[in-house]
Amino acid sequence: MSRIDCVAHGDELLSRFARQAVDVVLVGTQRAVPNGVEATRRLVSAHPQANVIVFGAPDDAGSIAAAIAGGARGYLRWDASRPELVAALAHTLASTSVPAPRQPSDPGVQLTDRELQVLRGMAQGKSNGQIGRELYLSEDTVKTHARRLFRKLGVRDRAQAVAHGFRRGLVA
Repeated sequence: MSRIDCVAHGDELLSRFARQAVDVVLVGTQRAVPNGVEATRRLVSAHPQANVIVFGAPDDAGSIAAAIAGGARGYLRWDASRPELVAALAHTLASTSVPAPRQPSDPGVQLTDRELQVLRGMAQGKSNGQIGRELYLSEDTVKTHARRLFRKLGVRDRAQAVAHGFRRGLVA
């Protein structure tokens, strides 16, 4: 990879990519400007070979789900470390999916029904309180299930858990 370029919005990205294909596209998404995920969807739809990594908020499960469903190879938090970014670029250039920062110690780990319910609530962008109300659990109990879920999946936070859940087909 020898060239880095920057565009201001999704339409400019599509037009630039049509003129000159690139190795990897890093797309930002913000809650206030939700066009990054849409630009990803449009780019991958028009150019299926496009390798897209989306940057976004760590707690924005909706953007994670939309990015993966829209064809992004991975999702990184805005505060991703330099080694995480380098690894994501390397994996994407090698045409493999961007891995979660830590893999579960047992790839065949099974989640309980309750942990799956909590993960699905996270994927829908619900808060711990909202998940608890729907499942008739206290917020502290939801947090306990979330901690166990993170440990089993080998992830650090909600964003990584949801992305991992999409990769494993646990959430849709």
